[in-house]
Amino acid sequence: MTRGVLLDLAGVIYDGETAIPGGVDAVARLRQAGFAVRFVSNTTRSAKQRVLQRLEAMGLTLATADVFTPAQAAREWLLSNGRAPHLLIHPGLAPDFYELPDRDKRAVIVGDAGEAFTYAALNDAFRELEHGAELLALATNRTFRDSDGGLSLDAGPFVAALEFASLKRATVLGKPSSAFFLAALASMDCAPDQAIMVGDDAEADIAGALRAELSGALLVRTGKYRQGDEERFDPRPTATVADLAAAADWIIAHQD
Repeated sequence: MTRGVLLDLAGVIYDGETAIPGGVDAVARLRQAGFAVRFVSNTTRSAKQRVLQRLEAMGLTLATADVFTPAQAAREWLLSNGRAPHLLIHPGLAPDFYELPDRDKRAVIVGDAGEAFTYAALNDAFRELEHGAELLALATNRTFRDSDGGLSLDAGPFVAALEFASLKRATVLGKPSSAFFLAALASMDCAPDQAIMVGDDAEADIAGALRAELSGALLVRTGKYRQGDEERFDPRPTATVADLAAAADWIIAHQD
C-alpha cells in the first residue's frame, strides 16, 4: 500500500518561476487522499528559503521540513566530518552555508555554479583536492531545462571533470543517492516499499528512486523530459505520464 509520495520540483511543480498547470492542485489532491508528501529537489541555484518562498507564492502550503535539498545534506556532512567548505556553487545557494565553523580540513562542494564555472574556479577546486580536500557533489544531473526553454549543462559534467583530474570519486549528496531518498522517507515515517517518486529526470529521479527500492517511480513528460527518456536508463519508470496532474491520478488509482 502506498503511503508516501516524493515529488521533484523543477520540471514537475514549476518551470523557472512559472507553475506547471495542474501541479498545485495535484499536490492538494494527493494530500486529501491521505498521502504524505515530500519535495526532493536537486536544485542548487537557490537557497532553501528561496525555494520555500517560490512554492508558497505558487499557492502551496508547506513546512520547512517538507523540502529536502542537497545543500542540507552537505551542511550536515561538513559538521559531522569536521570539514570546512570550499564552495563551487551558484551565489544564490551561498546562504545555506553561512555560519559554518572554520576547520583545517576542507571539502570541495560542487553545485550548479552557472557562470561561476570558470577555468580559474575549477582549477582552484582541483588544487584543493590535490591538497587533501574531499569532493562532494550536491548533484550529478547532466542537464536542466533553462529559463530560455533549452537544455543547459548542469553540475554533473563539472563534477566528472574534477573526478577525472583528481582521481577522486565524489560523494553524491542529492539524487540519485539512495541515502537522499531514504532520508526524505524517514522524515515521514514511510518505508521505501510504501512510497512512489515523481520526477522529470529518468536517471536521477526515476532510476535513482528505484535503486533505493521505492515501490514505484513515475516519469512526467514536462521539464527536461525528452522523447525516449523512458528507455534510456535502468531501472525504467513504473509508468510515464503527461504531467503531475496525471501522476496524481495514477497514484490515487493504484494506492492499494
